[in-house]
Amino acid sequence: MSRKGVVIKPQAAPNGEINVTPLVDVVLVLLIIFMVVTPLLEKDISVQLPTTEKMEEVKDLPPDQLIVRIAADGKMELNGVAVEAAAYVASLKDKLAARADKTVFVVSDDQANYGRLVSALDGAKAAGAMTLGMATDTPTPP
Repeated sequence: MSRKGVVIKPQAAPNGEINVTPLVDVVLVLLIIFMVVTPLLEKDISVQLPTTEKMEEVKDLPPDQLIVRIAADGKMELNGVAVEAAAYVASLKDKLAARADKTVFVVSDDQANYGRLVSALDGAKAAGAMTLGMATDTPTPP
């Protein structure tokens, strides 16, 4: 009787190299997908821009024009008269009630608090002002 021996081959050393072929295939497929899909994602966004109107430059202010000045320290003046923040809306409402033109100009110092400016604009609207103007150059009082 003869015995047959089982021959086992020694296992080869493990391969430490990464097979990059599948990685390159996946990356190229993703690149093609993104190239095809990206133009389809671009859509127009409708934006409503505010309308502007051309105003002529006014050199002289009318003597009865309402001008609110905000100083750098936060103090407010209404036509050159100092007014407290609590009484601002009431005094502006009294002045606007006697006028047909409900326009108020706000002049703010560059160093003034932005919150104070916004509260002055909100207070003018609450007092009944129909048109608010922002003066970029400080007008000289008449």
